[in-house]
Amino acid sequence: MSTIISARNLVKKYGELTAVDGISFDIAEGECFGFLGPNGAGKTSTVKMIHCVSPVTAGTLTVNGLPARVENRALKKMTGIIPQEITLDTDLTVRENLMVFSKFFDIRRHDASARIEELLKFVELEAKRNNRINELSTGMKRRLLIARALINQPKIIIADEPTTGLDPQARHLIWQRLRQLKAQGATLILTTQYMEEAQQLCDRIVIMYQGKILKEGMPSRLIEEEIGREVAEIRISQDEDERLIAALAGTSCGHERVGDTLFFYCRDGHDLRRKLTELDLPNTVHRPATLEDVFLKLTGRSLIE
Repeated sequence: MSTIISARNLVKKYGELTAVDGISFDIAEGECFGFLGPNGAGKTSTVKMIHCVSPVTAGTLTVNGLPARVENRALKKMTGIIPQEITLDTDLTVRENLMVFSKFFDIRRHDASARIEELLKFVELEAKRNNRINELSTGMKRRLLIARALINQPKIIIADEPTTGLDPQARHLIWQRLRQLKAQGATLILTTQYMEEAQQLCDRIVIMYQGKILKEGMPSRLIEEEIGREVAEIRISQDEDERLIAALAGTSCGHERVGDTLFFYCRDGHDLRRKLTELDLPNTVHRPATLEDVFLKLTGRSLIE
């Protein structure tokens, strides 16, 4: 696949604060590329530079072969934004919100009307077309933001924390719609703190921390490389660590103590499962390794304010 977005030594500063600190990456046309990281990692600052609403401080950033600059209207026209904040006009109806937004792209009224009906069907809001925004649930508002982002038939779609605050049913519906858009050829750029969301949607991810990229790759490959295939969580007194580690010797597992829990990370969990069964320990969770394990290993488990 051809590269549609390319960054080299990209920097974003706000006064003395460096939000993005010399990162480089390439995004292929038609893939879903995820930026993962805790609050303040630099995810949103990066995507704001990609969709030309925040100027690049240093380095280079090109989108579809063009320099990503704030004044580059051509890039803005080919990009759709699903923002983290719900930025809908509460004085207007669902349909009116979409119609007003279509005017920003000089779409003729007749064409906009047809497009709006298609989009309302796509996000399952046809029955709400004449409702005002304050009559919608949070999930409906999120789906309306997706419809709004698609009004200009964008080549690139940026979803900034698109399922924040949603219940599982609404979250899965939005995942389905984003996968459909990718299947139709759109390039998706996702920022999220939900590891399951990244595993569901992303072909490749970068994990950011304090403005830098710590790791890049396919989610499944990062899990295999950094953690393995299986994890055992054993809530046990730290005084018991040495005895338990000795008892599980030969299982080819790495281990880590975090708070009240001893974690074992294994590439092949067959021996681990057998020994855990023999030990019959209480307060033990044995599960597949996940992207969240990778995230916590790389960024740390303590809260940083």
